[in-house]
Amino acid sequence: MTPRLILETLLPYVKVAGAYARQIQSRIGVRPDKDYPDNSFAAALSDADLSIQAFIEVALLGTFPQIRFYGEEYEHSANTKYFRAIDLGEPGDYLVTLDPIDGTKFYLDGHSNYQIILTVLDRDEFEAVLTLSPSENAYYYALRGQGAFRGTLDDSLDTCGRLHVTPMEPKVYLGLGLSHLVPRLNDRYSVVDLTTSYSPEVRIPGFSGMLAGELTGAIIESGKFIDGAALAFVAQEAGCIVTTWDGSVPPPLHTCENYERPGLVIASSPTVHQHLLEAMQATVLS
Repeated sequence: MTPRLILETLLPYVKVAGAYARQIQSRIGVRPDKDYPDNSFAAALSDADLSIQAFIEVALLGTFPQIRFYGEEYEHSANTKYFRAIDLGEPGDYLVTLDPIDGTKFYLDGHSNYQIILTVLDRDEFEAVLTLSPSENAYYYALRGQGAFRGTLDDSLDTCGRLHVTPMEPKVYLGLGLSHLVPRLNDRYSVVDLTTSYSPEVRIPGFSGMLAGELTGAIIESGKFIDGAALAFVAQEAGCIVTTWDGSVPPPLHTCENYERPGLVIASSPTVHQHLLEAMQATVLS
């Protein structure tokens, strides 16, 4: 069982899940928010989150019954008890993770930039990531040390083209709680500050915009294995620079807590990376 085989096996199911998400988006039911009083983005929960997770769980249990699996909605799932484990194992004992709707708030507000993210994790690092954007007819995947790739929803893994991040304009993204960095960056870049820029009516790029070339860099408040760190891994395999806020290499997964790496800096070039680090350092010293 290789990471690529896991992606190849699950890709058709993820495509079906994406079609479902797109079909019901305009009619989606909103469930009670999760318990994140200070983060409405993390709190958003929909029927699609729960249904997609259940669908992928069934596919996993039917094809890789001994796999470790951690889904974002594991506490709400009837299938969690059937998986062997939900945490990282020893080297080679892979953990599959799933964010059934990354960007649920974007999704509920009718925007197109949401995605389904599936990962394969080894003890120390990501082995593979698949992120599928149903409303943008695209998906991306990356394999450790083998690069990143992009295709349409009609493509197989083999027919996807190699991904190289090519930003369309000097625009950077700041995750929640990072508004204080705006004055340090807006002389060089157009800044998308999630805390203040988000609108239910007007689409703004999310962090996933790094892969589509909408952004030249990003700083995120944490790198959750199921979403932020997963997208950063794809960006890194596509040639981007990914470090922690102090410029160091992200720590091995098994040393992290709560399924997340610390805050990350992602840049399409060394120059952009230096600018983002300088902005971080300036706010620390001020």
